[in-house]
Amino acid sequence: MNISRLILILSLVASLMAADTPSIEFSQLSPEPQHKKVSSLIVKYIDNFHYQKKALDDSMSVEVFERFFDKLDPTRVYFLASDIVYFDKYRYMLDDYLKIGYVDPAYEIFNVFEERMAARLAYTYEVIKKPFDFSLDEYLETDRSEAPWAKSIPELDDLWRKRLKNEALNLKLSGKNDDEIVELLTKRYNRLEKNLSQLQSEDVFQILMNSFTECFDPHTSYFSPKDFDDFKIQMSQAYSGIGARLQTEDDFTVVREIIPGGPADKTKKLQPDDKIVGVGQDKSGEIIDVVGWRIDDVVQLIRGEKGSVVRLQIQVAGRPAGAAPDTIALTRDKIKLEDHSAEGRIINITADNHDFHYAVIEIPQFYSDFEGRRSGDKNYKSTTNDVHRILTELKVDTLDGVIIDLRRNGGGFLNEAIDLTGLFIEKGPVVQVRNTMGQVAVEWDEDQEIAYSGPLAVLVDRISASASEIFAAAIQDYKRGLIIGSQTFGKGTVQNAVSLDRFFPNTTGKLGQLKITVAKFYRINGGSTQHVGVIPDISFPSRFELMDIGESAEKNALLWDQIDPVKYKQYSNIGELIPQLEIRHNLRISEDPQYAVLLESMEEFEKNKNKTEISLNYEIRKKEREKTEQKKTEEKENSTEKDPLLTESAHVLSDYIRLSAD
Repeated sequence: MNISRLILILSLVASLMAADTPSIEFSQLSPEPQHKKVSSLIVKYIDNFHYQKKALDDSMSVEVFERFFDKLDPTRVYFLASDIVYFDKYRYMLDDYLKIGYVDPAYEIFNVFEERMAARLAYTYEVIKKPFDFSLDEYLETDRSEAPWAKSIPELDDLWRKRLKNEALNLKLSGKNDDEIVELLTKRYNRLEKNLSQLQSEDVFQILMNSFTECFDPHTSYFSPKDFDDFKIQMSQAYSGIGARLQTEDDFTVVREIIPGGPADKTKKLQPDDKIVGVGQDKSGEIIDVVGWRIDDVVQLIRGEKGSVVRLQIQVAGRPAGAAPDTIALTRDKIKLEDHSAEGRIINITADNHDFHYAVIEIPQFYSDFEGRRSGDKNYKSTTNDVHRILTELKVDTLDGVIIDLRRNGGGFLNEAIDLTGLFIEKGPVVQVRNTMGQVAVEWDEDQEIAYSGPLAVLVDRISASASEIFAAAIQDYKRGLIIGSQTFGKGTVQNAVSLDRFFPNTTGKLGQLKITVAKFYRINGGSTQHVGVIPDISFPSRFELMDIGESAEKNALLWDQIDPVKYKQYSNIGELIPQLEIRHNLRISEDPQYAVLLESMEEFEKNKNKTEISLNYEIRKKEREKTEQKKTEEKENSTEKDPLLTESAHVLSDYIRLSAD
């Protein structure tokens, strides 16, 4: 018998014998007949049509191999080092196997993974029955993504004992007694066991295929028939919720994006990277622990009737590991096109004893009534039409300037970014698009009319992406206005969705869908918006900069590059004035107490982010929580300005107006 195989068998036996409870068993999964042709089809299609040409060779095989293990066990608490050694025989073979549709190795790995999880669950049920000693000076490693795989069962047991002790300590700090802690942890891991038992063959196949597709870029992905059907149902059904896109990360439900116009966006109570750990109904309903739940089950709890209240218990991004969760209440609502619409208002500031009046236009996304546009309706609903109307209603020519607020704007229709740019420039190029064949198309604003020609500022942040970046980049390249805020997301690629059923007759709904990157955006100055995004003329610090948000935080994101620029004219001397604007801006914010609070909170955020371990001692953790709560209170007391960046942007624009007049 192969020695590695013997080690594997002995390790599995030891795992299952580690608990006195009856062993937990999951059904062994295997490939379905269609997986062979789907695998080879995806490989061929990506090879022919993906924007980035990469060889499916031994190097990529290694990447697929490692990604597959990372997706199954990202915190490295299930597999043993001996498992990796045994499966190393596939490390350089997956490229050849995927080409011919041989996917059996993925199922062999997955079935061992389930056995490992079964052993861990059996161990968990035994450990949580006994009280933990929280007086010991022990620590839990908080990030094991790069940690070595455990070499033995006792080493795994110790990892899990500390992990479970941390979960129990969190519950104890929130006021739960020993019996309640045992009950909650038992329910939590019963739910995890149920989730595992519901996994199907296509789930494993999807993990394998995305381990391959993500070798090209993070936006190329495969949807199994089941996942694609769920997605279509979600998109077609009218339901009420909180307006957030969620994603599973380890055992947590994590906020990935705040949808413009939704309750979360309007209240600003939920932020990207926050973790939802509990969900309660109405204002006083019991909060249900959702750690370890399937994401679709969490979503079902969050959804509900319009006007009803849902309470979320969240671990706020950037807080110390183990900090007390916040509980927020959101009123569910249906998200309609009108809720995404641009809105305008006037703000007034005083600078150097002079009053300035500005129109502020908030654009949550780039939207368009496609059917209305196609039918020739001149008044169809769109970002550009709404902004044009707002400019007219606010009589902007009588004001000192206009501020376009693109913060949190994740993009939308490309044509709207082009048309919106056209409101502020004469006819001219806006963006370049290069396809997978290397051909470049220049997208133009064909309208000679300028809706507004006065002083202009555009606010952006790390969430501003795609179409937002195209608009901001064009305004910056034309030197038509000031870009203020923080570096944008850096999403400068184009994806197409392809139904794989179309390649085989009589397979409707059986093969799934591929989303593939087919083109890349470039500014009119030749630089890409990909990866780097748009760098503001005047930068303002933001917590988002410290989070793993943005294209540069994604593995295998396409890199920045440049092509030839196109001809365009510039409208001002903004570039010459930026050094003076920066001096005035830095002097002003250095004297602003709110700015000092922001810098202090960012410093604390970064310190917490870089911590690699957490204490499992009750007294130490209690003091840390009290310190965190005190800082939260101080921040609230010192926060007098609701939107300091908007106010500062108005001051920067005022500086520009005065300097331009000199």
